Amino acid sequence: MNYQEVIRHPDHDIVEFKRVPDQYSYREKAIDRALAENGFNGCYGDFSALAARGGLLRPLEGGTYRIDWEMYDDLAACKYGEHASNLGAMIAYNKGRDYNIPAFTVEPVSVDELQDQARYSGLPELPRHSRSHALNMRSVAREVAAGMGRPFEDVNLIVVHLGSGISVACFSGGKMIDVSNPNNEGPFSLERSGSLPVLDLAGLCFSGIYSREEITAKITRTGGIYAYLGTKDFKVVEAMVDDGDLQARRIVQAMCYQVAKEVGAMSAVIRGMVDGIILTGGIAHSGLVVDEIAARVSFLGKSRPDS
Repeated sequence: MNYQEVIRHPDHDIVEFKRVPDQYSYREKAIDRALAENGFNGCYGDFSALAARGGLLRPLEGGTYRIDWEMYDDLAACKYGEHASNLGAMIAYNKGRDYNIPAFTVEPVSVDELQDQARYSGLPELPRHSRSHALNMRSVAREVAAGMGRPFEDVNLIVVHLGSGISVACFSGGKMIDVSNPNNEGPFSLERSGSLPVLDLAGLCFSGIYSREEITAKITRTGGIYAYLGTKDFKVVEAMVDDGDLQARRIVQAMCYQVAKEVGAMSAVIRGMVDGIILTGGIAHSGLVVDEIAARVSFLGKSRPDS
């Protein structure tokens, strides 16, 4: 049986939870309900194995990993950070244990293949960390390389994942050698602030107005387009643009502008030897966004004989 479904969680449901781990039962029940409605009757024993999106783990090379108790414990404790992707592997681990089937995570968020120069931030206390939408980005990079008729290890690609967070990565030699961590840097997105003016941010942190948790939420869950327009649904944003909302259009254009800047920065990592630029993720279905970004970056790689 071939069954596929995207389960979407409305903003008004998610905001009811103070912390991401609190969403566990809510998301688990949504999965159980979807399976039951499509003939599985909530019986995970019908499956040979489970695969889940991996969350914020210790740095790992790209690949497939068996979910064990140690990994589960790190995710449940948010040892390396708090994100909804932590819940995927947690749910898979518990279901696998209950039904005696193996559970895996593939290309987790914490895939780290950065080259050494990419790890320096400017402060020894704050090294750059590799966090990204690695599962999707590595998959589409391999697919595009295959479509070009070339080994993945022989192409230089810049991949942009356009979702609730935006990752921009540079692939060379089959490795993700640099990436903008969407929780810390890069373009703002639907719900994340991206790179911020650091001195002004420091002032905000010590203003006495916000707690650490509130600042973290502003950066990772309630920033970006949501902070400006009050929605995390890009279809709603597009409708606002179509209805002539000039502020909405300016915000979308600003996001695309920042994406293009980051693509240009990644092209410098590979000295302009760009074989392809890939836009992926849910927002990549938007013609408005694709056209805005392409208008600024399509010149890259045109000097490459094989591009």
